[in-house]
Amino acid sequence: MDIEVDRRGVAPAEAANDAAERLAGSRVAARWPESHGLRGWFTTVDHKRIGRRYMVTAALYFVLAGLDALVMRTQLAVPDAKVVSPAAYDQLFTVHGTAMIFLFATPMLFGFGNFLFPLMLGTRDMAFPRLNAFGYWVFVAAGVLMFSSLLFRAAPNGGWFAYVPLTGPNYSPGANLDVYSLGLLFLGVSTTAGAINFISTALKLRAPGMALNRVPVFVWALVVTSFMVVFALPPLNVANALLFLDRRFGTTFFQPDGGGDAVLWQHLFWLFGHPDVYIIVLPALGIVSAVVPVYARRPIAAYNLIVLATVATGIISFGVWVHHMFAVGLPQLSLTFFSAASIVITIPAGIQMFSWLATLLMGRLVVGVPLMWVAGFIVLFVLGGVTGVMFAVVAFDQQVTDSYFVVAHFHYVLVGGAVFPIVAGLFHWWPKFTGRTTSERAGRWAFWTSFAGFNLAFFPMHVSGLLGMPRRIYTFSSGLGWDAWNLLSTVGAYVFGVGLLITLGTFVHSLRRGRPAPPDPWGGDTLEWATASPPKPYNFAVVPAVHSLHPLWDRRSLASFTEGGRAKDRVLAGGHEVLRTTELDGEPERALEMPEDSVVPLVAAAALFVAVLALLLGGGAVAVVAAAVLAVTIAWWLWPWDRPSGGRTGPGEQEPAAAGGTGGGPA
Repeated sequence: MDIEVDRRGVAPAEAANDAAERLAGSRVAARWPESHGLRGWFTTVDHKRIGRRYMVTAALYFVLAGLDALVMRTQLAVPDAKVVSPAAYDQLFTVHGTAMIFLFATPMLFGFGNFLFPLMLGTRDMAFPRLNAFGYWVFVAAGVLMFSSLLFRAAPNGGWFAYVPLTGPNYSPGANLDVYSLGLLFLGVSTTAGAINFISTALKLRAPGMALNRVPVFVWALVVTSFMVVFALPPLNVANALLFLDRRFGTTFFQPDGGGDAVLWQHLFWLFGHPDVYIIVLPALGIVSAVVPVYARRPIAAYNLIVLATVATGIISFGVWVHHMFAVGLPQLSLTFFSAASIVITIPAGIQMFSWLATLLMGRLVVGVPLMWVAGFIVLFVLGGVTGVMFAVVAFDQQVTDSYFVVAHFHYVLVGGAVFPIVAGLFHWWPKFTGRTTSERAGRWAFWTSFAGFNLAFFPMHVSGLLGMPRRIYTFSSGLGWDAWNLLSTVGAYVFGVGLLITLGTFVHSLRRGRPAPPDPWGGDTLEWATASPPKPYNFAVVPAVHSLHPLWDRRSLASFTEGGRAKDRVLAGGHEVLRTTELDGEPERALEMPEDSVVPLVAAAALFVAVLALLLGGGAVAVVAAAVLAVTIAWWLWPWDRPSGGRTGPGEQEPAAAGGTGGGPA
C-alpha cells in the first residue's frame, strides 16, 4: 500500500478536501440545501442530522434508565430499606433493563451508523433517507411511551424478558405488560427499517473501487448486525403478539391450563435475546476496530480474519439461545450441544481481541482519550467473556442461575462491551460530529472515574451471587452475608454515575467552548476524515475513488479528491444525486436522484403511534382511523410524483453514469 503520512501519521486529507470543494462544490451545494428552523427540524432527511438525533435521544433514555438503576441500588444499599415500594421497584427494574437494551444500546449504535455509514462509504446519504427519518420518529415515540408509563404507574413490571405465565392475564392484570408487548412491536418497526437501510446502503452506495475487501470493519460489523436484526426480530415480534392476544383476547398460547406452553415464550424470546447480545456488541467491536488503527498509526492486523470473525459471530449466535434455558428442564443431550456452541462462539471474539492487541503492539501508540476507553473495554470484555465461558458449563450455570452472578456477568459484557466503546467512539468522532474538540484532561478524569466506579459496582455482584443472593429481589434481610457487597455495589454505582456525568460535562463544555476542529485531527484512515468537520450536507463534492482499505493513507485514493487527480480516478456526481455501484467490486452503475426533505415520515410515525396508543387504551375506532391515515400517508410517500424533465431523472428512471464508468449522473 502506498501510504503518505507526515511525522505524526496524519494524512493530508484537509488539502484534498479543499481541492475537491473548489472543483465541484458550488454546483453540488446548490442542490443540497440544509433546512433550518422548525421546518428543518421536522422535515430533514439528512443522515447526519438524524444520526446525531439518534445519539442524543438514546443518551437521554440512557440517563433516565441510569437514574432508575441508582434508585434500585439505593433501595439495596442496606437490608430492609424502604426507599420505594415493591410494585415501584418491579417497574423500575423492568424499565431499566428494557430501556438499556432496546432504547439505548442498539439505537445509539444505529446513530453512529446513520452518521458515519455514508461518510465511510464515500457517498452522500443513506439509500432510503425518508425511511431513515421515519425510523427515528418511531424510536422517539416508543421511548416516550415506555418512560411516560412510569408516571401513570402502568410501566412494564415483569422483567425485560417478561417470562410467562407470570406476565399473563392471570398474574399480571392491568396495562403494564401491554405497554411492554405493544411498545416492543412498535419499536421493532424502527429497528427493522434501520437494518434494511444499512444493508442497502452498504451494498449499493459504496464509493467506486471500494470492493468488499476495502470496506471498513465498522461497516462490516453494522451490516452483519443488520442481517441479524432482520432474522432475530420476527421471533420476538411473534412472542409479543401472542402475549398480547393472550392478555386481551383470551387465547392460551402461553397458558398451561389452556393447553399452551410457557416454555414456548422462552424459546421465542431467546431466539431473539441471545443474538441481541451480539446485535449490541458487534457494532461496538466495529468502533474498536476503527479506533485502534488510528491511534496505533498502522493498518489493522488480520483484517480478513476480523471480518470473518464478525460474520461467524452473527451466524453462530443463532444457535446458542438455549444457553439461557439450562435450568428449564430440557433434555440433557440437547443441553450438551448448546453448551458446545456457547464455547465455540467465544473463538471469533478472541480473534478480534488478538488482532487489536497485535495492532497496538506493532504500532506507534498515541495514547489519546479514545484509546483509553478502548483499553478499558478490553479489560472489562475479557472479564465478562471469562464468566460467559463459565456459564457454558451446564452444572455451573444451574448453580448460579437467577443469582447476582448473572447480573454481574451481563453488565460486564453489555456495559463494558458496549458503553465503553460507545464513549470511545464519541470522543474519537466528536470533532466530526460537532466541529469542536474536547478537553483531553477532562476526558482522562471521566475515564478513570468511570472505570473505577464500574468495577466497584459490578465486581462485588459476583461474590454476592456466589453467596446465594437471587436477582430481581426488592430487599433482603441482614445476616445473610450480602450486606457489605451490596453497599460496595451501591457506592460503585454512584461513582460510575459521577464518571458518566463528567463525560457528559466534557461534551457539553466542548459544544460551548471547544476549539474548532480541523477535518482530520487524529490522522484517520477512512473517508469520513476527508470531509469538513462537521461535514457539508452533501458530504463529498467529488465522490472519491478508493484504491485501498485505508484510503486516506493511500496516495492514489487521495488523488481522487484533488483537481490534479486523473480523470478516471474522479467521480463528479451532479445535482441532488448519489452514485449506485455494484455489490461486490464497487463499480459505478448509474446516478440516483435522492428525495428532498419531507414531513411525510413524521406524519407516518405519528399515525402509527396513535394506532398503538389506541390499541393500548382500548380505542378500537381510533386505531382504525389512525391505520387509515397511515395507509394514506404511505401511499402518498410511495407515489411516483417525480417525473423525468429537462434532463433530470426521477426515482426509478435514472440515467447511467457518464462515459468511462466513473462519471456522475445528469447535471
